[in-house]
Amino acid sequence: MLRTVLAVAGLALGITAVVAQSDPIAARKALMKQNGEAAKSGAAMVKGEAPFDATKAQAIFTTFIDVSTKLPSLFPENSKTGGDTIASPKIWEDKAGFEAKAAKFGEDAKAAKSAVKDLDSFKSSFGNVTKNCGSCHETYRVKKS
Repeated sequence: MLRTVLAVAGLALGITAVVAQSDPIAARKALMKQNGEAAKSGAAMVKGEAPFDATKAQAIFTTFIDVSTKLPSLFPENSKTGGDTIASPKIWEDKAGFEAKAAKFGEDAKAAKSAVKDLDSFKSSFGNVTKNCGSCHETYRVKKS
């Protein structure tokens, strides 16, 4: 199971790296989709819709850490528009703030990864880490109408 999760994650990351070079908007969408899938998997465990799995919990936080390190580089100046992006101009107006939020997401995910021992610690850690998502989206993503 762990090998499969790691293999899929490695493949997705490799594809993201190739796409990022030619189309940063597509690359960040792919990266955020990967992040969303990890969050969905974690939410299912928190809600009791899926059994707690320590290996999956670790993989979720690993994904979050990876996303936090890659995300800031996927917003070059030439990617403000196009590709049906929902990135807010605030990203480029407050690049330091955006990068700080990504770093905090990664730091919280690293702390969570080392703290998770069981379902209760996962619930607490997962909630703390995913608060970063909402905070960043509120500030740096254009709301869909």
